[in-house]
Amino acid sequence: MAYASLDNVTLPAGRPLHLALGMFDGVHLGHQSVIEAAVSSAARTGGLSGVLTFWPHPSHLFRKPDEATKLFMSLEQKEAFLADMGVDCVIAQEFTPAFATIAAEDFPAYLKLKLPTLAALYVGENFRYGKGRSGTIETLIADCKRLGLHVFSAERLRVDGEPISSTRIRACLAAGEMEQANALLGYPYTTTGRVIPGRQLGRTLGFPTLNIAWEPELAPRYGVYAVRARANVSEKWIPGVANYGLRPTVEQGTVRPLLEAHMLEPVSWTTGDTLTVQWLHFVRPEQKFSGLDELKAQIAADREAAAAFLRG
Repeated sequence: MAYASLDNVTLPAGRPLHLALGMFDGVHLGHQSVIEAAVSSAARTGGLSGVLTFWPHPSHLFRKPDEATKLFMSLEQKEAFLADMGVDCVIAQEFTPAFATIAAEDFPAYLKLKLPTLAALYVGENFRYGKGRSGTIETLIADCKRLGLHVFSAERLRVDGEPISSTRIRACLAAGEMEQANALLGYPYTTTGRVIPGRQLGRTLGFPTLNIAWEPELAPRYGVYAVRARANVSEKWIPGVANYGLRPTVEQGTVRPLLEAHMLEPVSWTTGDTLTVQWLHFVRPEQKFSGLDELKAQIAADREAAAAFLRG
């Protein structure tokens, strides 16, 4: 079940709600530890597991538009990922000016009013909430205790001695550090888009590509990647090499970034199909070549480099 607001949530009576709270951009390993605790507790008690997340990022209220935090997982992706984790309901609360004014000391009671079956909250140890982000784990525990609510606080997970965070993953994506990003996420960075018509230039060069419509808030580094893709969950993953960027050799003027994938095995995918792409390794940054012959030679080298990585 997915809800667009706390105002329209309808849950069955008699089943306690175990609710994880957070932005959860990317649903990385640290987020997963919080959410899995809610899911397992709900299963043990015959309750329901839920996630309360927010859209857009709260920074949109407090910063200039070009300075707001850009998310690297769409809301639709997040809801699907949480459903696969076994979460029973997802509430994507719009982060409005009115919502931002709720005082920290009033927030637990506000949640209990909106969600009468609420039994426990699950958060990360660095969770902050309420007006001015003044609420802490300590205040949350104290205020929830008065309402008969339990609070579970998960310790931050670390990789290479540093805490896992969405901010850290954004930096990895901007640098093209896919292996590190994927290690922090706990799964391959994944995008979904529909195949759209192209100019067939790749086909004339001997490397047919699938043009995939995809416009993220946070764009990864422009360049060439080793990837794998599939059209539905029943299919096997097909290895490929993809270019994401502005295509400076063949495009002029202002253009939108485009994801182009050349698959290393035959596929029947065509215009209109929706593809899921996993980004596994950064091959090289995007660059401008002197002409189509040089571009063709580089594409062949990129194809071999991606194939070598995917072979292991």
